[in-house]
Amino acid sequence: MLTRLKQKFQLKIARTAEKLWRAGLTPNMMSGLGVILALFSAVAYTWAKKSAWALFLAAALLLLSGLCDALDGAIARLYSQTTAFGGFIDSVLDRYTDAIIYSSIVVSGLCEVHWGLTALIGSLLVSYTRARAEIEGIRMETVGLMERPDRILIITIATFMTIYMENALNLGMILLAGLTNLTALQRIAYFYNQTRKD
Repeated sequence: MLTRLKQKFQLKIARTAEKLWRAGLTPNMMSGLGVILALFSAVAYTWAKKSAWALFLAAALLLLSGLCDALDGAIARLYSQTTAFGGFIDSVLDRYTDAIIYSSIVVSGLCEVHWGLTALIGSLLVSYTRARAEIEGIRMETVGLMERPDRILIITIATFMTIYMENALNLGMILLAGLTNLTALQRIAYFYNQTRKD
């Protein structure tokens, strides 16, 4: 079921990427747009306690930012636009936007500080363990639960739910705090098992 949904989503992303490429948009443009949308989302989160509209806007902008992140990679792969620097800067920008979004949620008071920081640490470690393992030639793409799209989806859903249930985003951060750090531990264990043979 989930595999089919993922395949359908990837097919739609590929079709959208084709249209955007024909319209003249490059992977770097999509990356830049994703960062801008994430920054606006972070600003909206800081106002979210005062306005349900700001909460809705924060979630919508975050979802669009995540979509841009998926599309920049799709365009790069489809049209052979992948470069070492492109992959590097995309990864760096992703870490910046993650930190900005989590920090804005914490600062806004929409979650308890310790849960927000634990979720942020876990998210950064999920990315770092993958990057560090792949330097050693060990692929981590399918290892663990919480890849970046999954994390964005959880934050977005929890944000929309916060409109009706005040502590939903805090619960979302608790979930992320647990699952991201669990994913990092899964990757450490996987790396150990793969390198133990050496």
